[in-house]
Amino acid sequence: MTGGATPASLAGDWLTSAYDQNPASGMDSSAQDLERETVGWLGELFGLGAEFSGAFVTGATMSTVTGLAIAREWLGERAGVAVSEEGAAALGPVAVLSGSPHSSISKALSFLGMGRSALRKVPELPGREAVDVAKLDEMLGALDGPAIVVANAGTVNTVDFDDLRAIAALKEQHDFWLHVDAAFGGFAALAPEHATLTAGLDQADSVVVDLHKWLNVPYDSAVQFTRRRDLQLRVFSNNAAYLGEIGEIPDFLHLTPENSRRLRALPAWFSLVAYGRDGHREIVERCVELARDLGRRLDGSPRWQVLAPVRLNVVCFTLAGDVTQARIDALVDGIAEDGTTFLTPTVYDGRPALRAAFSNWRTTAADVERVFGALERVAAG
Repeated sequence: MTGGATPASLAGDWLTSAYDQNPASGMDSSAQDLERETVGWLGELFGLGAEFSGAFVTGATMSTVTGLAIAREWLGERAGVAVSEEGAAALGPVAVLSGSPHSSISKALSFLGMGRSALRKVPELPGREAVDVAKLDEMLGALDGPAIVVANAGTVNTVDFDDLRAIAALKEQHDFWLHVDAAFGGFAALAPEHATLTAGLDQADSVVVDLHKWLNVPYDSAVQFTRRRDLQLRVFSNNAAYLGEIGEIPDFLHLTPENSRRLRALPAWFSLVAYGRDGHREIVERCVELARDLGRRLDGSPRWQVLAPVRLNVVCFTLAGDVTQARIDALVDGIAEDGTTFLTPTVYDGRPALRAAFSNWRTTAADVERVFGALERVAAG
């Protein structure tokens, strides 16, 4: 899922290097003010209320690490343990429940000392990558203590969405932290036709959104949101005399894993000012329509089988008939040699497959025509 760089965001990125500001501290620069304003605008785009705060990080993985680190501190709060002081070992085993977790979830759990084995797979709805909320309810009820639930607002393979409102409603019976991975699917909130997919995002405790995907800003850029800035501060605070006191509004060096970092907010600020909500909505809606166009073309060809509905901007498909990994690998090589398009291999429901992701602001209907033509040529050869 790779975006591009809009002209405005590229100008912002050039100026980021030219100004060479470190927005981690407010002692010597006003760069933090611009970042806070940009985070606020993004929160509005995604329908997050004033109770959410956030910060820029490198990408969805580091946003996930930040969100789950706060969740870990929340688990400690529930258990009467200060994990940030005593370490993850003081917390003991934890339960992290998810239906179709992104691979970065396991990576973050390993990084944070909770362990990959903490992740427990929740059954999904038949033929879906969305969690079965009734099964999640059962699993939460069987636990002895609070947990972390990782929900999806757009899975990688088929852009499936968990029912966020139904999951959040389970908090009436169970005690859990709701972390939502909305790395690219969160942008569905910008388009009225698709906004219902993200309904309930505002009920999460932490949210992941990647910006170098569908916001089309240069790498690296993402944002993390949370309701519990107090716990975030407890985890990431960095006290030193030369850094000054922690004020009522903490500097970003007290809120993210990094101290020194680029002013990642500036390319996003430029892009939001230049194109606004309507401009980014147009990019989202166009990408979705292009994905649907490719899906229809593939569905109408005897050489291909579309494996899941085109819910948003990704087409998951495979060759018709018996498919082996060797055939898919050869197809990927052939497509690369053709030089027209780039597709990534995947496995969906046990079947080797391909996925075409649309997120670049420059992609047009003519590109879909060329992509489909290349696929047909390679498959026929």
